[in-house]
Amino acid sequence: MKLEMICTGEEVLAGQIVDTNAAWLGNQLMDNGFEMHRRTTVGDRLSDLVDVFQERSTFADIILVNGGLGPTADDLSAQAMADAMGVELEENLAWRETLVLWAKERNVELNPKNLKQALLPKGAIVVDNPVGTACGFRVKLNRSWFFFTPGVPHEYKKMVIEQFIPFVKSQTNLQTKVEVTKLLSLGIGESDMAGRLEKLTWPEGITLGYRSYMPYLELKLIARDVSKEEQDKAILQATKVLGDGIVARNKGTLAAEIHELLTQREKTLTIAESLTGGEICSQLVAFSGSSHYLKHAIVAYCNEAKVALLDVSEQTILDQSEVSLACVAQMAAGTACTYSKMVESDFSIATSGIAGPAGGTIDNPVGTVAIAVKTGDQVVCQKIKFSAKRSRNHIRDLTTAIAFDMLRRAILGLSPIADYSYIERVESMVYSMKECRDLVTK
Repeated sequence: MKLEMICTGEEVLAGQIVDTNAAWLGNQLMDNGFEMHRRTTVGDRLSDLVDVFQERSTFADIILVNGGLGPTADDLSAQAMADAMGVELEENLAWRETLVLWAKERNVELNPKNLKQALLPKGAIVVDNPVGTACGFRVKLNRSWFFFTPGVPHEYKKMVIEQFIPFVKSQTNLQTKVEVTKLLSLGIGESDMAGRLEKLTWPEGITLGYRSYMPYLELKLIARDVSKEEQDKAILQATKVLGDGIVARNKGTLAAEIHELLTQREKTLTIAESLTGGEICSQLVAFSGSSHYLKHAIVAYCNEAKVALLDVSEQTILDQSEVSLACVAQMAAGTACTYSKMVESDFSIATSGIAGPAGGTIDNPVGTVAIAVKTGDQVVCQKIKFSAKRSRNHIRDLTTAIAFDMLRRAILGLSPIADYSYIERVESMVYSMKECRDLVTK
C-alpha cells in the first residue's frame, strides 16, 4: 500500500512554521506497521492544489491532506478537491447542524465564513472533528482515497489516531500482524549503529528503522507476522551488540524511563543543577505524579550559590574549580539532605560544566562537564568532554541525558558509569557521603 501526505499552507512552504504534523504522522504510521512513501508541500494557491491532487491521485492508494479547511479565504482544500474531481461544493447539512449547535453553546452568531466549513465536494464522506469546527472528509479520485484533516495539531492528531489509522488498516488487504519495539540509545552515532546491526542476520519479517532526535537515536525493530520468540531473539541480539548504548525500551526519553522507575520503586530524588540550569527537573515535572518522588531541585548557577545552598567547600572550588569531581560530589551530597540532615533522599543528581561558547580554560575547555549521582552512601562522579564544536544547547542536552542514564543505572543496581562510543571520559571517582561532608569541613 502506498501512503502519501500533502501538507498545505504558505506558512509551511515558506518555512515560517515547522511542519511537526508531518513528522508526527510518519512516526504514527511506522508504529502501526505502515510507511509513508512520499510527502508533498504546496501553498495556498487553488491551481497548485488542484494540480497536485490530480497528479498524486494516480500514484498513491491513500493520501492524507493536512490543512486548508478553516473559514478564511486562503483555506482552499475543499474547493480544490471539488475542482480536481469536477464536481460542485455542496452543504453538508449534518455538519451545518454541528456548527449551529457549537455557536449556540458559546452564544456567538454564525456568519458565512463559519458556514463555509460545511461546504464539501459532492459525494464526500464526513470525517468527524470532535474538538474543532472544521470537519474532515474523504473522497475517492482515480486510484486514491483522499483523507482531509485540519492543520491545527490537537484536532489533527485526534482525528489521525481515532479515524485515519483505523481507515488505513481497513483498506489493506494484508492481514499482517505488525509489532514495533523501540530501543532508545545514547552515545551511539547513526552510521556506527547501522554498521553494527546491518551486517547481522535477522529473523525473517524483522526490519530495522532509525530515528535520530538529539541527544537520542531510536532503533525500531518492526516485526511483521513474527512470533514472540523470534521478536525476543531480535531484541536480545540488538541489545547485546549495542551494549550500554541502549538506555530504554518503548520510551521516547530517559526522563520517561526515570519517572517510571522511581514511581514503581517508590524512591526519592533530589537535584542540584548548574550547567543544565533546571532542565533535568523540568523534564521530570512534565509527568503527572512526579511529586511522589521529586523532593526538590536547586539551580546553583554561580559558585556562591553552590557554597551557600549546597554546602560545597569554597576551598574545593578554589583548588579544583567548580567543574571538578569533588565539587559535583559535594553538590549531590548537599542536595540529598538540604532540608534535613537526618533524612536523605534515595538518589540525587548534580551537574556542572562549561557549555560555551566562552568560559573555557586550559584545564577545563568548553565542553567539559562533571556529573555526580548519589546512590545509597556513595556518590559516583565522572568528568566527560564533548567537542567544542557542539553547540551550547547540544552540550546541555547531552549532559542532561547522561545524568539521567547514570541515575537509571544506579536505580537498577548497575554501575552508574557506562561506556558510550563517541563520548570521552576524562576521569571518574567514587566518594562516600562521609568524605563529601569531610571536604566541606576542611
